[in-house]
Amino acid sequence: MSAVVKRSVSIRGHRTSFSLEQPFFDELAVIAEARGMALAALVGEIDEKRRRDTNLSSALRLHVLDCLKERARGS
Repeated sequence: MSAVVKRSVSIRGHRTSFSLEQPFFDELAVIAEARGMALAALVGEIDEKRRRDTNLSSALRLHVLDCLKERARGS
């Protein structure tokens, strides 16, 4: 099992942090690259759309899960 790693990023002009296991972080980077955007921009987009009662780390994991499920349906 992968350890949780805390990372920092600047979004919309302020620093924030999130904690993700390496496989989630790697997949998030793949998603950002496929969309032609910086990882920080993707994190900012997810942060902006998340429900306020969901923390950023959870929102990022759920976004990765949704993308993987969508990709699997397309196969």
